[in-house]
Amino acid sequence: METKPPVPPFDLESATLKVRLAEDAWNSRDPGRVAGVYTQDTVWRNRVEFPVGRAQVREFLERKWAREQDYRLIKELWGFRNHRMAVRFAYEWHDDTGQWYRSYGNELWEFNADGLMQRRLASINDLAIEATERKFHWPLGRRPDDHPGLSELGL
Repeated sequence: METKPPVPPFDLESATLKVRLAEDAWNSRDPGRVAGVYTQDTVWRNRVEFPVGRAQVREFLERKWAREQDYRLIKELWGFRNHRMAVRFAYEWHDDTGQWYRSYGNELWEFNADGLMQRRLASINDLAIEATERKFHWPLGRRPDDHPGLSELGL
């Protein structure tokens, strides 16, 4: 049996940690690592795609990070109750032409008793930005602990 602590029911500390662990995984841009925190039969809604199961999630993430280059993400807990969370996020990336974007979104997460995410519903909008407008300037990988979060950046 797989377990991904922290597990529900969540309190403020465990929910905040769960969000940061998710952010760290996504910033690794490792489709296998990210897919591993979801149930085998996870159900997603991501923009206009509806992956079901880890294999489809992994394929989705491989395509995503092939297109979204130099990806850097910040997530922030919006609310939680028992085994569900609401999270807001923003990430910056550029396409193969060098055009930078900031993508904003909200996610609804539902976890099983072992802390694996069984449902992820995401709504996302992209904003083209100039390179000079970027706010996420850490080296690729995990966001440093002293880097401002979304609220501190005014996002």
